[in-house]
Amino acid sequence: MAEAQEKDNTWVIVGVCIASIVLLVVLLKKDETKHLQSGAVQALQQETFSKIEKRHTSNNSTAEQMSGK
Repeated sequence: MAEAQEKDNTWVIVGVCIASIVLLVVLLKKDETKHLQSGAVQALQQETFSKIEKRHTSNNSTAEQMSGK
């Protein structure tokens, strides 16, 4: 007689693990980007770039003054 074959749950466990990891990554990514929605980062970047531009223009004028122009 044929022996009873045991049910193999390996692929079910692998599938549940993969789905759990994908869900965890999506949830963490959503939480990570919350601070970008407030606009604080954009304001900080704008302030930083304006200071860099100011420093760049002040350095150029100082170099022109030093050369005697």
